[in-house]
Amino acid sequence: MTRRPATAAELDQLEARMDDWLAEWARSQSHGAPDERPMLLDVTRDSEVPRRWYVRLAGESRDVIAIWLTLRQRTLAYESYVLPAPQLRADQVADFVLRRNYSLVGAQYGVGPEDALYVTGELPTHCVDEDEMDRIVGSLWAYIERDFTTLVRLGFQKQMPKTI
Repeated sequence: MTRRPATAAELDQLEARMDDWLAEWARSQSHGAPDERPMLLDVTRDSEVPRRWYVRLAGESRDVIAIWLTLRQRTLAYESYVLPAPQLRADQVADFVLRRNYSLVGAQYGVGPEDALYVTGELPTHCVDEDEMDRIVGSLWAYIERDFTTLVRLGFQKQMPKTI
């Protein structure tokens, strides 16, 4: 048996808690708290989509990593754009991300709008707490940082001819 969907009141409560957590993350960053989410750049609410937040993080292999968090009736959905559709060796890119999916926890690579590559996942609303939010954001950041350079090389850089 599955859990019942969250009521409007429960979603309102969770939305307020998420607002508080994300605001505290942003405050801790702006006050320069040492080692406290050092890659956090910004947290904003979507003005058009209800219960959606954008978390922007500084990357190392990529300048900025944006994560969308969307609170739904049954789940907190999260996603991050990785790169556009590969121009070269799409089969190798697909093989790479399928193999990576095997080891990802709580997320997976997938093809989204415009054939772009995303990392996505969902968490049941009854499991959402600050620790899970931190894990989600940190995991997506780590997955993209780990794989971005390889994905760009596979999907967009021509192979150099082998020299003898």
